[in-house]
Amino acid sequence: MVLATGDEQGDADMANDPTESGAAPLTEAERDEQASQVVDRFSLWSGAAGLVPIPIVDMAAIAGVQLQMLRRLSEIYAVPFADNRGKSVITALAGAIIPHSTAQTAAMTFGSLIKGIPGIGTTVGALTQPVIAAGATFIIGQVFMKHFASGGTLLDFDPPDYKEFIKTQQEKVASKFGRGKSGSAA
Repeated sequence: MVLATGDEQGDADMANDPTESGAAPLTEAERDEQASQVVDRFSLWSGAAGLVPIPIVDMAAIAGVQLQMLRRLSEIYAVPFADNRGKSVITALAGAIIPHSTAQTAAMTFGSLIKGIPGIGTTVGALTQPVIAAGATFIIGQVFMKHFASGGTLLDFDPPDYKEFIKTQQEKVASKFGRGKSGSAA
């Protein structure tokens, strides 16, 4: 099996991008549909990264998945992307999510660290971390879809501007997992 290098993957992505291949640009609806599919796919990958059995490494894997999602959303919305700026905005967004969901932050840290306890720790971590990671990634993706669709860039992203939108998305994710408005899955 041959894996594509970063450059080869970038070339493949550009070949699939109608704006790079000379085809007609995507309509707003097509772009939003493509972005939604990316968010859904990366949310699942983030959940899978949450299954990594090594504490803290799982959180690094989740952050890597989220960074790749942000890179792909930037391509779809034709927003310039820089790794360092991407890491900064994800961190800032996580900081905006934390005050609204201290239970989620504690659960994510607990879900990662408990994996270090043989037997039950691995089981509990494997049951909690993927759900929390997928939910958080979904929220991050939704926020950046909204931001990029409104003409925003990584340079002008301000998490407090999305406080209410984040809260709404958290409730949406929580209701998906049967926790209603009183709980928060992400």
